[in-house]
Amino acid sequence: MKLVIQGKNIDITDSLRDYVDQKVKKAVNHFQNLTTEVDVHLSIEKNPRITSSQAAEVTIYANGTVIRAHETSESMYASIDLVADKIARQLRKYKEKRFTKKAAASAKDAPAPVTPIVELDTDREPELPSDVVRMKYFAMAPMTVEEALEQLQLVDHDFYMFLNADSGEINVIYERNHGGYGLIQPRKAGEEGLDRMVELSRAS
Repeated sequence: MKLVIQGKNIDITDSLRDYVDQKVKKAVNHFQNLTTEVDVHLSIEKNPRITSSQAAEVTIYANGTVIRAHETSESMYASIDLVADKIARQLRKYKEKRFTKKAAASAKDAPAPVTPIVELDTDREPELPSDVVRMKYFAMAPMTVEEALEQLQLVDHDFYMFLNADSGEINVIYERNHGGYGLIQPRKAGEEGLDRMVELSRAS
């Protein structure tokens, strides 16, 4: 398993590196057969108004699926503890869903579904507009709405953009403030009204 540790506004000391190594490896210890790479990003926000300014983010690449967790606190070591616990829960959830899918596929005598691959395209050199602070390019494998919902639950974000396998369009699935999920679809030429927004029931 490849472990990469990066920092922003913080020196990655030997003791801090050892602590990350110990906590993260313990969190993914039972899932090493699924994990190919673990990226850890530690940062300190220099805004004095922000009390929980020390952030730890862990991104795991597991058989083509991206699993991410992010935590902040007043102590970097506490943030590492929190994010390690969170990523362990995310991995456990992913493994349980993966096992359930395989069992269902075996029962139907069908091959297991292919896990969608989302990879960062590092060959492109983006030219950022003045108001844009960060830009990412992703290679999008087509996926169903159900697969996109699973990805949203794994990346620890409020929304997830994906290429809909049924329509061939870029959609956005997001977590609604009052519960459940929503799906944003583009309006086709000639259709009346605004972009279509579809409410999805919350998965158990």
